[in-house]
Amino acid sequence: MRNTPFTDKHIALGAKMAPFAGYNMPISYTGINEEHHCVRNNAGVFDVSHMGEFILKGEHALDLIQRVTSNDASKLTDGKAQYSCLPNNEGGIVDDLLVYCVEHNKVYMLVVNASNIEKDWNWISSHNTNGVEMHNVSEKTALLAVQGPNATQYMQQLTDMDITNLKYYTFTKGVFAGVENVLVSATGYTGAGGVEIYFEDQDGAADKIWSEIFRVGGPQGLKPIGLAARDTLRLEKSFCLYGNDIDDTTSPIEAGLGWITKFTKDFTARPIIEKHKTEGTTRKLAGIEMVDKGIPRHGYTVQNAAGEEIGVVTSGTQSPSMGKAIGMAYLTTPHLAEGTEVFVMIRDKGVKAKVVKMPFM
Repeated sequence: MRNTPFTDKHIALGAKMAPFAGYNMPISYTGINEEHHCVRNNAGVFDVSHMGEFILKGEHALDLIQRVTSNDASKLTDGKAQYSCLPNNEGGIVDDLLVYCVEHNKVYMLVVNASNIEKDWNWISSHNTNGVEMHNVSEKTALLAVQGPNATQYMQQLTDMDITNLKYYTFTKGVFAGVENVLVSATGYTGAGGVEIYFEDQDGAADKIWSEIFRVGGPQGLKPIGLAARDTLRLEKSFCLYGNDIDDTTSPIEAGLGWITKFTKDFTARPIIEKHKTEGTTRKLAGIEMVDKGIPRHGYTVQNAAGEEIGVVTSGTQSPSMGKAIGMAYLTTPHLAEGTEVFVMIRDKGVKAKVVKMPFM
């Protein structure tokens, strides 16, 4: 099992640790609810150094990205990023990812899910027919996500870069906490605002950045946050989690990701996915809110009032912000209307729920 540059710090702080995507990761420190509210109302720090980063360089780098991703990366200019996905040959999703334009038409960074690093690398490499220079820098790249409404206010104290005014899905590079060549982006996975901080872990950079972040933010209530709260935060905002809500069998259209699927260019399985768009699909990802007591969990089946199976839960939790049990589920199209009564099968009992609009909050 691999460690991140911050693993020893998590253990020293008493974090509950567990394997995640092959890494020893902090699941929680003081409890999910407390950590969740800390991010929603103030700011928290996530160690997400397990994520994968690829650098693509050369005159054909954009062409390669255009062919393997669903979104239109030609729209990106220096300092901008976009959310996208890698469709497979059948119209499913190899992975979802972020595309960063470091230098237009020349240098891009792709950020992929930790569990899919090798899979994604092999997939993109198999389409690299024009000699694009590719570098897997995942092992040497550290990543901290400082999330919450006060995150940028605290982090601005550590840099001359203007991160307070960074627009959503843009980034800048410079000196941060005395460390050079740090990339700070206004992206995140919580819907609470904040930044993600990418840097190469060399010459004690990880220790320095961690210490400086908590030096300025700690007295203001900034706390380290585990992956469990990251999951409840992202679910409240209906952000898909690869392996739960999207995978190799789910179409971007089914998953509500039509907004990152642009048919103005050619990409893998475009005809299949375009057919999903024009003709519709038999199921779609929907939000559900429990009416009766119970929590929907990944893999639970969903039935209608007649006892017919109409779908399956992909993610679910007790929402700390809402005080309600919520989830996402793929439901057959006749049952997608807001307010539709459905039943989640929990321990062989149908527990009443209703279809609701996403995001939940």
